[in-house]
Order: sequence, then C-alpha cells, then structure tokens
Amino acid sequence: MSPAPASAPPPPLGAARGRWRVAVGFAAGMALSAALVGGGVLIGTQINDDPVVIEQADTPTTIAARAESRTDLTPATTPPPGVGDNPDVEPVTAVARALSPSVVLINTGMGQGSGIIWDAENGYIVTNDHVIGNAATVSVLFDDGAQVSGVVVGGDSARDIAVVQVDPEGLDLVEAVFAPTETVVVGQLAVAIGSPFGLDQSVTAGIVSAVNRINQFGGSDPSNPVTVEMIQTDAPINPGNSGGALANKDGHVIGMNTSIRTDGVATANVGVGFAVPSDTILIIAERIVDGESLELGFLGINGATPTDGTFGALVSLVVDGSPADDAGLKVGDLIIGVNGELVTTMEQLSADFKFFRPGDEIEIEVVREGERVMLQVTVGSN
Repeated sequence: MSPAPASAPPPPLGAARGRWRVAVGFAAGMALSAALVGGGVLIGTQINDDPVVIEQADTPTTIAARAESRTDLTPATTPPPGVGDNPDVEPVTAVARALSPSVVLINTGMGQGSGIIWDAENGYIVTNDHVIGNAATVSVLFDDGAQVSGVVVGGDSARDIAVVQVDPEGLDLVEAVFAPTETVVVGQLAVAIGSPFGLDQSVTAGIVSAVNRINQFGGSDPSNPVTVEMIQTDAPINPGNSGGALANKDGHVIGMNTSIRTDGVATANVGVGFAVPSDTILIIAERIVDGESLELGFLGINGATPTDGTFGALVSLVVDGSPADDAGLKVGDLIIGVNGELVTTMEQLSADFKFFRPGDEIEIEVVREGERVMLQVTVGSN
C-alpha cells in the first residue's frame, strides 16, 4: 500500500525547531581494522547503496546508553494495549495486536519505509535516517487508514535515526513502549512489524540472534561509516522494513529494523537482520527534538583488540594534542574500562564512545606495565 507524497507541510508543531542533519566523520577518532565477511544493505526502499555489515563477537552492555533514560515525556495520549496471557491467543498475534497501532508507513515521494510512534502527545515518530533521505516533508499512513503529512524534525546519519512530527490533533495516536536494551537476551522472541515493499502492517517473527553486535560500517552515509552496536535477528525483514519495530513478547520495542546481511549478490532477506537498540533510539531522538548537538566525541587513539584472549583495547598510537594525549594515555596502555563499564574490544570501545559528547568528562581505566591506572579525559570534538 503506497500513500501519496505529502503535498504541503503542516503548520509548525510544538517548539519551533528547524530541520537539521549532521554528517559525521571517523567514530571516536579511532582507527579500526576489520575483516569483511559479507555484503549488506539498508532496508529503506529508496536506498540503493550497499554498505557492508561486519560480524564481531558479542560484548557487554554499552557504556553511555544505559546512563540516560526517557523520564521527561508525557504519557501516551492513548495507552498502548497490553499483551495478555490468554492461552487462546498466539504469542506473535498478541504482540501484533498490541504494537501494530504504533507502527506507520512513511512515504517520502522518492521511497518509503516504516516508523514507530514515540511521543503521542507531541506527534513524534522515530524512523531511520536513510528512510527520510533529503526529504523535508513526508506522508504518514497509520494502521487505522488515516494518512497525514509530517515534517522531518531532524536526522542523525551516524546512528541512522530521524524524527518526524505530525499534528496529533484528531489522530488516535498510540505511543509504543520501549524496553531497556539491557533486558534483551539471545534466543528470545523477536517480532518485526513494518512495511516491506510497501505492504504496510506486515508481521514476521523469529528470535534475537545476538546482542551488542558490532557493525563497523554503520550509519546512513556509506561515505562516512560509523561503528555502531546493533541487535541481530532472524525475523525476516526486507526493503521497506527500515524504521519499523522489533518487539519482544510483551509487545515492547527492543529495536528499530535497519539493515540486512546479504550474500553480495541478492538483496533479499537471508535470515540475518540488524536493528538499532531501543536505548540508542531514545537517546538520539531526544537529542534531535531538543536541538542538541549530534556530534560524535573524539578520543584520539589508534588501537586493536588483543589477540591473546585478553579483554580490552590496546593502544597503538596516541594523536598529538588529542584528548587522549592530554589525559596521559600512552602507547601500550590496555583500556579495560570507561566510567566503570568493562571494555572488551577495540570495536566495542569505538561504538560506545560515540555516545559521549564534546566536553563530557569521563574516566578511563587502563593497565600499564601490570598496574591499573585511572585517567580523566575531557571528550574532544571530531
């Protein structure tokens, strides 16, 4: 089902905010090495580029995404329906009934994807940045058949997240519930809802195949890839699912479906899909609507993961005059913690560091010549 593109933007909604987009460079200022294991595609139907997907080992919870929570937003205009314990209702059916009212089809006129109602009172919808592309206005189709114009509030190419706003007046908006990323475990039920190939309100199911999967070529800009952390699932997702919901058995959003692994030839689903975690969605969406900087933090090191099975990020180069240099990091230091959270790999450090903003004060723990050393770092600007 393909809605017509928006003919005109709606009047200003909420606080006056212009649309803005940030192009980002090298994540956290860290040079990383990786082995290419397969092709990959973003799954908004307007996208033809083929950024690769990198497989890495699972890692612990992220450093900064756990530190922020969505506590300042007004409750949903319409409470989301719950998933009951009725034994006569199949689990996936119960999830679909609960969450489908919160999932929309987004049409830019040049392509289409999906979106999730995030803040019902203010009409905010989250989606992928690559779904929006360069559009300033979009058409939004709701599960009840209502179709309205929306304005693009802003987008973040590093995390591939964008926010669209519609006028909630007269709409029965149902706000989705987002589950904390730390509750997501391998093997749990994963239900994907979106609009593959424009088929709105399509539901597929599988499991969570991996958590904290590191993709070194993430983001919506293939020319500026950024290391990101994602949820891997075998729930079938295809072009048009981008921006849609990946949900748990309670009908709560655990991620935003974003990309799929391919064999480098076909672009159809082969059972390896990736979703932006819920914590990341909420942090970045709030920064966008609040007009905050989306610039990535800069540390200023090169490094690698030890090959002897040791956890951590081994520093091989410190950029002169960088925040790392100013803090006293040295070549040979093994970074094992940031703000009290364990660092297991260089790739994880790079993915987690992107949540820090220029000016943030953080504490880095290193092992230097067999001794543990604590260093204070002021995050820089890349």
